[in-house]
Amino acid sequence: QVQLVESGGGLVQTGGSLRLSCVASGSLFSLNAMGWYRQAPGKQRELVAAITSGSSTNYVDSVKGRFTISRDNAKKSVYLQMNSLKPEDTAVYYCNLAGGSLRFAWGQGTQVTVSS
Repeated sequence: QVQLVESGGGLVQTGGSLRLSCVASGSLFSLNAMGWYRQAPGKQRELVAAITSGSSTNYVDSVKGRFTISRDNAKKSVYLQMNSLKPEDTAVYYCNLAGGSLRFAWGQGTQVTVSS
């Protein structure tokens, strides 16, 4: 059973930066596309950034140019560098598989709060 542990969230002012980390247990991490998702209060969870096993990346339009996803397969980790944060980025952020319909059990997520 793969476990996902997210960290790095916090409270920042508009324009600030945060770097989120996700560590995955289990094998086959390097073979899978991974993504960062977020869920704001009262909204559905959305995929904001994804990275393939070959490190190709894709972003939702609202974060393009501000967020950067990366991975370290040796550490079974995926990261999300978030710059120029806006209040609308406030959400709980999760990592999980990206692409297809399969998902690991969701971790606890990490709260990001951006004050105006």
